[in-house]
Order: sequence, then structure tokens, then C-alpha cells
Amino acid sequence: MRYGDLRTGIARARATVGAIAMAAVLGSCAGTFDRRNETPSGPVLDTSHVAITDTRSRLPTGWQQGAFMEIFVRAWLDSDGDGIGDLRGVTQSLDYLRELGIKGIWLMPITRSADGDHGYAVTDFRQVEPAYGTLADFDELLREAHARGIGVIMDYVINHSSASHPLFVEAATRTSPYRDWYLWKDPAPAGWDIWGKNPWYPSPYGTFYSTFGAHMPDFNLENTATMDYHRSSLRFWLNRGLDGFRFDAVPHLVENSAKDWNDQPGSYALMAHVNALMANYQNRHMVCEATASPTRWAMPYVCGSAFAFGMEHKFVDAARGKPEAIVAVAEYFNTAPLTMATMISNHDIFAGARLWDQVKGDAAQYRLAAASYLLMPGTPFIYYGEEIGMAGITELPGDAQLRTPMSWTSDAARGGFTTGKPFRPVSPNVATQNVKAALADPNSILSFYKAMLNLRNTLPSIARGSYEHAKVDGNVMSFQRKIERDHAVVVINYGTAAATINVGELPPGSSIATAYPRGGAALNADRDGNARINIEAQSVRVFSGGR
Repeated sequence: MRYGDLRTGIARARATVGAIAMAAVLGSCAGTFDRRNETPSGPVLDTSHVAITDTRSRLPTGWQQGAFMEIFVRAWLDSDGDGIGDLRGVTQSLDYLRELGIKGIWLMPITRSADGDHGYAVTDFRQVEPAYGTLADFDELLREAHARGIGVIMDYVINHSSASHPLFVEAATRTSPYRDWYLWKDPAPAGWDIWGKNPWYPSPYGTFYSTFGAHMPDFNLENTATMDYHRSSLRFWLNRGLDGFRFDAVPHLVENSAKDWNDQPGSYALMAHVNALMANYQNRHMVCEATASPTRWAMPYVCGSAFAFGMEHKFVDAARGKPEAIVAVAEYFNTAPLTMATMISNHDIFAGARLWDQVKGDAAQYRLAAASYLLMPGTPFIYYGEEIGMAGITELPGDAQLRTPMSWTSDAARGGFTTGKPFRPVSPNVATQNVKAALADPNSILSFYKAMLNLRNTLPSIARGSYEHAKVDGNVMSFQRKIERDHAVVVINYGTAAATINVGELPPGSSIATAYPRGGAALNADRDGNARINIEAQSVRVFSGGR
């Protein structure tokens, strides 16, 4: 699809989004299109059909049960000194991730965008954001990650685009063939309220719908042509060898009325079709962001996996020793699908501040929170910097406080992130909580994460086993995980005093060796399958053996 002069597009965008969003749109339009992707008459957007080509996987079966690192590319590692992280920076850090024990990477949006930061205001679903590099850089990252047994998934923003996306600029014309790719109403509907705002935005070309503000209008995903475009865009990346996707904001794909705008049946149906598309490719993984009813989205025929929203706060509160949170953590996987994606925090402030800030630098509580989700079922997602105890910058507004440059060294100005000026200030605790210092300290938070991930990577029961016999004794939680002949017993004492608990349902007369910490006494069961465990305050014990 070909477009005329870019100035015409800007003029249309101005009329469309109105004065309240125009400054952002003008700024994003100016940087959206690389001159190399323009013809003499203007930029070209690829909306062609993409067929399935290469469906092979380069990874071992079951890689998805390992831990993922969520990476904000802009903040991870800058390879060229411009102060912005890039794909080559991710490639350069792959050995660090492998040695940590990471099996998967989730890249926050890397496609071309208009926001100059988070990437969710997409302007091209089939091109890499120029600040991050090129498609060739992306292909190199895949090759190098796969060579290390690490899978790569990327954010896909299926719900909306940027207001400066060429498709939306075209759709602003009432006679455009792309009009129905977005949601338009005349007159403007009344009675709508999403998070305190009316999601319908007036323009000279009609009123358009946008869940997340005028700068990111929603697609009309019930339009077959729109979904065909997205399916082709997904195949575009999968054919290159991408290992899957994290799908953004899936409860908002379909809105039926002012009352029925969230978590609608039509949204489930759309993601079920995406799931079917993914099934054509070997050994891929998909996970959905769904704050409403996340366990329903994790059903095998919908997303297969979804983030366990709400549990991130329970993990932290349990680490603080709150009894009701300890019970909630112990009981969660009694009913939740074992395919849920777990986390402590992520890039959104509604999920909580960085863990360091939540526990106020208490290293014991930090470790307890980490062990709680790294040893349980599901696929754990570590937010970049969490593994070293990186703090946020609480003085920054909203999500920005969570998205600061990664702390690689103690350099107060750059943190080893760049040789130039970082796009955002570095973490306030960079002097002590950085990768270089952590690698040299056997008692660092990083060393603890390595130990927990080693358990996950070497014990099949921890990676993909059942979840059984969960119980809470005072401030101590215990549970068992089993698969085939591998049997693990996990005990976490959230209390500030040592404790002795009873564990039952063990193989009668068995002796189960200590897996963590090293050198501990074995767990010996009597003829009825019961054993007593002594556990120190604020500590973790893991036992493992055959059955």
C-alpha cells in the first residue's frame, strides 16, 4: 500500500486526533519512517499476505518451562553509545543470561513506534524500531540466542496502533477502504467510561474509539481484513524463527457496549484463532496480558498461558510475613492452571514498584519473594534488574520509574549501560546493586537467583511437575512437586524465627536428599510417610530424589 507525501499524512493526523494529541503525533510522524523505506512519492507500508514458510524450532522441547527475562531493550544495554539500548546490546549480553540460567527472553515492543519510549504506539508491525537496530540485528539475536538454548518472544500489540500509523491516517478519510480497520461512530456514543475517561474521541472525520487514549486508537478486530493483516504480521516474525509472543491487553480486543467493554467472549474467540495459527509452528510459546480473569485466558485453546495478575502482590506480602498472603500463595496452584506465568513485578506501575523498593532493601525478604515464584509451577518472568536488586527512581512519573537503564557497573553516571548519556537516569542504588559487583559476591542476590534457577533447570519436578500437598504451618509454607520418578519438597519459612514443621504424604521410609542449601541433612520419612523438618528463620529448603 502506497501513501502520498508525508506532509499530507501529518495534516490528516492533525484533523483526526485533535489538538490534545497533536504534539505527540507530529513528533512521532517525523521519526516514524526511515528514508530508506520511502519511494519518491512517499513511505510504503507492507500489508501483503504472508504465508507459512519455515515452521521449525531451533530449541529443545520444554524450553518454555524455564525462567524468562523481561527486557526493555531501550534500557538494557547500549552497543553504540547513543544512550539508547539496542538489539545488539541484547545479543552481547546473552552469555550473562545463559550463565544466570535464563531459558527465554521476552522483548518489550521492538517494532517501529511513535512514542519514543515504551513502544506500544506501533507504526509498523513488520519493522524494527530504528533506534534498536535492523531486521538483520534481530535475525542475529535469534541465531545467537538459539545457539545458547535461549528462546525469544516479543510483545505484539494486537489491540491498537499509533494514531500516526499510516493505516489510521488513511482510515481518517471517510471513503478510505481502510475505514473499517478502526472503530468509528457518528454521532459519538454516550455513557462510556473507561478508567475515568470517555474512550470515544471526536474528529472532523468521525469519532474513533481508543481504550488507551487518543494517541493509540483501537483496531476493529471483528473486521476480517484487519485480523488477516495481523495474522500475516505474526507469520512474518514466526517465519524468521521467533519463538512466540506476549500479547498485550487481550481483554480489550472487542467492546460491545458502554457496559460490556472488558473481557468479552469475542476477545476469547479472537485469541483462540491466534492460538490455532501458532499451532502451525513447532515448539512455540504464547502468553497473554489479561488483568481480568487471567486463569480463564490460560485455557489451552485460548492463550495457553497468562500472567497471574494479583499474585505478584501476594508473593511480596508473603515475604513480609503476612499470614493471609502466605495462605494465598500456598493455595493458588491448587486451582489455577500450572501454565500460568508468574512474576513479582513488571514494566507497569500498577503491578507494583520494583521489588527492592517494595521490601525497602531487605535482602532476606527479597530472597523469599523470589523463591516463592521461581520454585512454584508456571513460567516465571524476571523483570530485568530484579536479579541484582535494582531500585527504581521513585521521583519519576508513573511507569518511567520502573524503566531505568540496567545497572551493569557501579558508574554513577552511566551504570555501564552506555558510553554516552543514558536516555534516563540510572538506578539510585547502582553503586552497590550492579552486575559486576554481584558476580564477585557469592552471597549476592544474583547468586541466589542463580541457585533458584539451577534448581529449576536441573530438577524436572520443579520445572514441570505437579503441585501437591501444599500446607501452611504458622509462617511456614511447604509443597511437593512430582513428575515421573522425580520428587521435590519445597519449604519456605517466611517468619523471623526458626520453626519445626511436619510434612506428610512422603514415600514411606524414604530418604530425600537436600538440593538446597548444599550440605543440609536429608529428609527422612517414617513408615507412614511423615517427616519433621527444622528450618531457619526467613530461609528456603528444597529436597529432591527419586520415588
